[in-house]
Amino acid sequence: MPEKEQSAQHFIELIQRSKRGKFKIYIGMSAGVGKTYRMLQEAHSLLKNGIDVKIGYIETHGRKETHALLLGLPIIPRRKLFYKGKELEEMDLQAILTVRPEVVIVDELAHTNIEGSQNEKRWQDVLDILKAGINVISAVNIQHIESINDEAERISGATIQERVPDSVLLMADEVVNIDLTAEELITRLKEGKIYDEAKVQMALGNFFQSEKILQLRELALKEVARQVVRKIDAEIPKAIKLRAEVFMACISTNDVSAKNIIRKTARLAAYYNSRWFVLYVQTPRESADKIRLNCQRHLINNFKLATELGGEVIKLKNENIAEGMFEAITKYEVTTLCLGKPEFSWWKVFKGRALFEQIIKKIERLDVDLVILS
Repeated sequence: MPEKEQSAQHFIELIQRSKRGKFKIYIGMSAGVGKTYRMLQEAHSLLKNGIDVKIGYIETHGRKETHALLLGLPIIPRRKLFYKGKELEEMDLQAILTVRPEVVIVDELAHTNIEGSQNEKRWQDVLDILKAGINVISAVNIQHIESINDEAERISGATIQERVPDSVLLMADEVVNIDLTAEELITRLKEGKIYDEAKVQMALGNFFQSEKILQLRELALKEVARQVVRKIDAEIPKAIKLRAEVFMACISTNDVSAKNIIRKTARLAAYYNSRWFVLYVQTPRESADKIRLNCQRHLINNFKLATELGGEVIKLKNENIAEGMFEAITKYEVTTLCLGKPEFSWWKVFKGRALFEQIIKKIERLDVDLVILS
């Protein structure tokens, strides 16, 4: 993109950012740490200071202390709709946009809306609210962040269906961690402050174990620390302009761990607050009329994941994959190349040829790092 166009685009982004509502997210390691409680406390404080704040959606889960804080706060009624013969309630997006409060509280950012809603996900509702110039305070558990999802599932042993793209977290003007020790959280559970008494023993035997809580707590603390670093990088000018980090993940049609490679590259890029790409080099044998449908679907799903995580997809045609990689590295000024570990298909491409050695030498000359991801 020419320098003049880049300058104009940057100015447009600044204007759009100034019109957008401010976005604050409370992050916690699990249910019961007090995210909703803290949001309601903040709502009362804002109200006392003359700020027009309203509750767009709050889920108290029947917790008495949390529910008591709703008293005195103006609430925008939920919309009722029928789904599979049952009457259900959802946040009323249109009502929020019509009422236009100065600040709106929207709980459970990762929630999936009922079929037939304007948006599939609540985080998409929040983006619409922010675009309308309304400030939003929201909350999410760390395991619902897309790039952390795999690691969180490994720790918790539970499948986590509802996810929030990392790009949504990057939009936040402020990210606050609601932290408790494992002992404090387990005590709250035993006191019946998180779940009904009937569910306590089951919870203690499953998710609410000290080692699991500690690992999720570490994930939450690290994520908030990264957000602080990003904010510093964005708002504090550097005396010396450093070389911008640019990451590129390489995937193929047969790469069964492509999703993992994409997520890990997204985490690396997020840590450095950097631009990142996913590269797919299409060889003649993978042309549109030759590629199998299941491989095509596999690629499309991986491209979609990369986009949701804030990456850019590069598709090149080249009968030599290594040369295609070098072309992309040079064109997009990549500083770190991310590949799967040896048993992945990328390495089979290089087997029996000198191309891998060539690409390593070219990378060295360009001062590009190579990261092998498990």
